[in-house]
Amino acid sequence: MQPHWDDLKTVLELVRSGSLAGAAGRMGLSYTTVARRVTRIEEALGLTLFERLADGYRPTDEGRLVADYAAQMQGQEDALLRQLAGRSTDLSGPLVVTAPQLLIAHGFAPMLAAFSAAYPQVELQIKATNDLLDLTRREADLALRVSRSPGDTLTGLRLSAQDSASFAHRDWAARIADDPNGPIDWILFSGYSAPPKAAAERYPNLRTRYRFDDMVAIAGAVQAGLGAAQMPMFLGRSLPDVVPVPLVPPQPYADIWLVGHRDVWQGAKPTAFRAVIAQEFKAARALFTA
Repeated sequence: MQPHWDDLKTVLELVRSGSLAGAAGRMGLSYTTVARRVTRIEEALGLTLFERLADGYRPTDEGRLVADYAAQMQGQEDALLRQLAGRSTDLSGPLVVTAPQLLIAHGFAPMLAAFSAAYPQVELQIKATNDLLDLTRREADLALRVSRSPGDTLTGLRLSAQDSASFAHRDWAARIADDPNGPIDWILFSGYSAPPKAAAERYPNLRTRYRFDDMVAIAGAVQAGLGAAQMPMFLGRSLPDVVPVPLVPPQPYADIWLVGHRDVWQGAKPTAFRAVIAQEFKAARALFTA
């Protein structure tokens, strides 16, 4: 019996993830299908590739060897498909783009309509995630990233500069305007230890009342009137009943980039997409900068 390529890839993903559920999630399969594929390739090779333990699947030396060669084969397949995509002149079929959820919801989504109107035969598949999907492994064709730099291994186009500022519900804004020396509740991103120094110096009664580890949650808290927070300009300007407050002056924030693997970058669909989206970001500059 000869092992199937799908089974080899399953071994690779199971070694990488360490569990049936993890491999299943990465491959878009059920965990029973993953288990069945592992059993099938073990029978085909006459080897035990994984020890079945209570806390997951532990690869044997043979399992790691199979995974190493499967990774090399996967890399060759990915390289071939990237180069074919880069040579394509077809302006129809799927184009996979990944972007952060907040950017999609508060600025990027309307721009997609312009591209779809210009290229109706292209099927946009949008992966909304803050995770940096692996473009080398073709987890997406293009990616919108908020970054100081897109990275040395990718080709990038800077779409827009960004600023951040402080925002609050309009009720809080009125309260601050009426009594700037009164107590002001601040909503802090959990990655920071304290409110911005400039704000604390100008408003000594500024106090951290809430900490959140997610910007979606911070946006919701600001909308709910829990206090003021610093956030990207495009987000604060997009939230109903939320307005700028003078606690933190506008300041530079990480840029927005469109990036792709160099093999894919010159393909017809990526070329068309970046031309339209670059124009859309140029027209929407006032949303992102002070």
